[in-house]
Amino acid sequence: MQGGLHTRHRTMAVPGASLVPILLLGLGIRLATAHSPTGVECILFNEEYMTCTWGSGQTLTANYSLYYWYENRSPVAECQQYLWEHGVRTGCRFEQSEIIQFQPFHVRVNASQDGRILEIPSNRMELQNLVKPEAPVNLTIRNMSSSQLQLTWSSPYPKVHCLEHVVKYKSNKDTSWMKQEVKGDIFSFPSVDYEKYYTFYVRSKINNYCGSTQLWSEWSVPVFWGSNTTSKGMAEEQLQWFWIHTVLIPIASCLLLLVLVVLLVRTERVWVIIMPRIPNPSKNFDDLFITHNGDFQEWVGVPKDVVESFKPNYSESICHVSELPYEPLQDNSTHPPGVPGPQEHGPYKNSYVGA
Repeated sequence: MQGGLHTRHRTMAVPGASLVPILLLGLGIRLATAHSPTGVECILFNEEYMTCTWGSGQTLTANYSLYYWYENRSPVAECQQYLWEHGVRTGCRFEQSEIIQFQPFHVRVNASQDGRILEIPSNRMELQNLVKPEAPVNLTIRNMSSSQLQLTWSSPYPKVHCLEHVVKYKSNKDTSWMKQEVKGDIFSFPSVDYEKYYTFYVRSKINNYCGSTQLWSEWSVPVFWGSNTTSKGMAEEQLQWFWIHTVLIPIASCLLLLVLVVLLVRTERVWVIIMPRIPNPSKNFDDLFITHNGDFQEWVGVPKDVVESFKPNYSESICHVSELPYEPLQDNSTHPPGVPGPQEHGPYKNSYVGA
C-alpha cells in the first residue's frame, strides 16, 4: 500500500514538473511581447499603395521583418520595401501590383533579439475595409438663387460611387462648425446671409456598400464665400500701410532732410557771428596788382597833372649862406688901461648872402 501510494505520488509529480518549462516559456514570450509594439496598422491609400506600420524609430529596439500572405491565394512572402526611421524598420510599403482586394490578408512581424523571438501581434484583415481616400479637390460655390448656394467638388478616388462625404462649414459670426453628411458630390446650402463670410471644407470615406471603415480622408483645401468685413478691414489697413510706406515716409524723409539743411545753414551763420572770420582783402586789390602793376595812384584815378605837381623841381637857384669874422671895438677913454672893454658880440659877426 505504501509502495502504491508512493508510486502514485511519483506519477502525479511528473505532470506538475512538466508544467514548469511551459510556464517559463509563456512568461518569456509575454515579457518579450511586453517590449514589442501593440500591433500592426495597415492603410490602403486611395487604392494606389498600402503601408503597414508597427511603431516609431524612437520606441523600437530591434529591426522587425514582415511576412504576408493571402488566404488560399499565394505563398508567404517577405516585404520588399521597408520604411525606415532613425535607422530602424518601422513599416512596409506595398505597391499596387502586390495588393489584392476582397481577399483575407495576413501579416506576421517578428524579430530576434538577445536570443529571444519578438513578435508583433496582428489579426486577419480585409483590404477593402482599409481604404483611405484622398481629400476632395476643386471645391466650387455657385449662387443658385438670392439665398441659396451650391457647393460641388471632385475626388481623386477612382470609385466615386463608393464614397460618402461630410461638409464642414462656418461663418465668421459663428463659434462652432456645422457638419452635414452628403451622399453625392453636391451640397446645397438653402439659406445664406450676405453680410456673413462662410468657410467650407469637405472630406470623404468609403461607404458601407463598398466596405466597412472609419478611415476618413484629410480635410480639403477650404473655399470661401460672402462678405468678409474682417478682410475688408485688413485690406483697408494694408492700403493705409501702402500709402504710409510709399508716400508718407518718403515725403517725411525729404522734409526732414530739408529741415536739417536749413538748420545747418543757420548754424553756420550763427557760428560766423560768434567766431567771425578774418577778412581777406586780397580779392579787392586784384586790379591794383594785375592791371595797374601796383601803381596805386593810377589805380585810385589821380589826374596826371596833380601827380606831376607833387614831383620835386630841382631847377631853382641855390642860396649860399656863410659867416664873416667879427672884430670888437675898443674904447680906451672910458676903461682903465689893462682892462678890456665890454664886447657886444662874439669873436665873429654873422653875415648872410642871398643869391
